[in-house]
Amino acid sequence: MKTVIAAVAIAALSACASAPSGPLRATAQLQPTKGSKTLGEATFEQVGDKVHVLVNVNHLKPGQEHGFHIHEVGDCSSGDGMSTKGHFNPFGKPHAHPGSGHAGDLPALKADKGGRAKLDVMVEGITVGPGAASIVGRGLIVHADPDDYKTQPTGNAGARIACGVIKAE
Repeated sequence: MKTVIAAVAIAALSACASAPSGPLRATAQLQPTKGSKTLGEATFEQVGDKVHVLVNVNHLKPGQEHGFHIHEVGDCSSGDGMSTKGHFNPFGKPHAHPGSGHAGDLPALKADKGGRAKLDVMVEGITVGPGAASIVGRGLIVHADPDDYKTQPTGNAGARIACGVIKAE
C-alpha cells in the first residue's frame, strides 16, 4: 500500500511541476534596425485558443500605417532585420489580411501624429505554448510601409525598421 501511495504522490508532484503556474506569456523588445529610430515592446498572452497581443511602438512615420509581422527566425543580428527570414507561416497559407490563416500576419500598426502606435488585439492561428503555431523564438518585425495584404509572400511592406525576438516569460 505504501508503494502505491508513494507512486501516486510522485505522479501528482510531477504533474504539478510540469504544469504552467500561470498564463502562457511571451514578450518582445523591438529595437531599431540600422538607420531607424523605431522601438517598442510587445506582449503575447495565451487566452484559450487565441493570443492577446499588446504592442506599443514609438518613432514611426506620423499618421502612417506600418506592416507588422511575425517572422520565421528569432535573430536580429543582421542590422537590417533580414536575419529573421520570411514570414512565419507553418500552415503554408497565402499572405493576406490577419485572420486568414497565415500565422505571421498581424494587424497594421497605425501611427498617430506623434509617431506612436498602440495595438491591442486577439489573434487566432498562433500560440504562445508548444506546437507548430508557437511564436516563441520567432522574430517580430515592424516595416516602413503599409502592408497591401495582396503581394506574395510579404505584403510589399518595405524595409524592416524594428526587430525583436519573441521570448517566453
